[in-house]
Amino acid sequence: MSFEWFVARRYLRSPHRPAILRLITLFSVIGVAAGVATLVIALAMNSGFRETLQDRLLGVTAHISLTRPGSGGISNYQALSDKFERMAGVRSVTPAIYETVLLSFGGEARGVVTKGIDVEREKKSDEALQKLTSGQLDFSTDADGIDGLIVGKQLSDEWRLRPGDYVTLTSPQGRLTPFGLMPRTRRFRVAGVFESGFYDYDENWCFVSLAAAQSLAGAGDIVNVLEFRLMRPEMAAQIAPAVEQAAGQGFSAATWMEQNKALFRALKLEKLVTAIFIGLITFVAGLNVLVVLSMTVTDKARDIAVLLSIGARREQIRRIFLLQGLAIGASGTLLGLVFGYAFAWIAGTYQLIPLDPQVYAVPYVPFHPSFLDGLWIALVAMGIAIVATLLPAREAARLLPVEILRFE
Repeated sequence: MSFEWFVARRYLRSPHRPAILRLITLFSVIGVAAGVATLVIALAMNSGFRETLQDRLLGVTAHISLTRPGSGGISNYQALSDKFERMAGVRSVTPAIYETVLLSFGGEARGVVTKGIDVEREKKSDEALQKLTSGQLDFSTDADGIDGLIVGKQLSDEWRLRPGDYVTLTSPQGRLTPFGLMPRTRRFRVAGVFESGFYDYDENWCFVSLAAAQSLAGAGDIVNVLEFRLMRPEMAAQIAPAVEQAAGQGFSAATWMEQNKALFRALKLEKLVTAIFIGLITFVAGLNVLVVLSMTVTDKARDIAVLLSIGARREQIRRIFLLQGLAIGASGTLLGLVFGYAFAWIAGTYQLIPLDPQVYAVPYVPFHPSFLDGLWIALVAMGIAIVATLLPAREAARLLPVEILRFE
């Protein structure tokens, strides 16, 4: 054990220090620990929301959406789908037709979004269709020629829809009759219930077969979007221009990042603001370290004078107080990291904090602690502790033994 560390430990652990000094030292350690733990938990929560929302979005939405604005739809979708599935980085291409319709059941009606799908292609790539809570993935017609329909769990629970029930869908794309423009109406049989984990999708989405959606919309054999799933979703921005160029003039490709830009930008800004404001707690704790060491220098002035008189170098005196500050900062940082990561893991694993999914889209607060976040938090906390020790350590090294011991 070095001389400096031996003296620093004795100063920190001495039972003869003033009570107020011991109390402030304890509060300094607690302050650093509280700042570090709070920052770890807050950033883990922010990362949890971002990663959970991203994972669930990518499970039910396309990584790239190819459309043909102003043309009424894509007619050669089968040929294009086969062509694009051979592109590097593309996992699957599924045609779809979206339409907002009026769903009626049991005397009630509400607007929903129907997604007409190529069943064989879609069930391999859309996670929502792989998470049925009841019923079967069956879009075939029954004995009466009525097509199947898959509804979301939230809608099913609210309206008590069960597999085997019949609903009516009314499209605003009407047909012209001798009595004027009449809306298109078709009956569907509830074949199954899916649960995507997203409140908006489970509340407002329904799946029907592509042929049924085209018939309901009064359209021919066309779709309004080709949805791409990629091997690596983060490569969407690089692949989208190639898709748009290969599709030809009049096509437009949009990535999942562009479609959800506002959401992820808000989460990124929230993380930055959280780090800044909660980081102020650690800064205040650093001021406590400054106070502790300043009071220790005053309390141990005679000891410092004696050490200098018997041959201790001023660099050694400076290191004694630097080591004290480092010990306080390291203790608080270590405690904060342990508590912060433990709380984040327990709260995330056991879903301790419930949320209203209508507001937050997820039913509980997700925590995803990051090793890199913990690393930079620890570095910042230790940096603040080191800066807080510089002034007291320098003042201790400047003490003049003759002035202090003159009246002893």
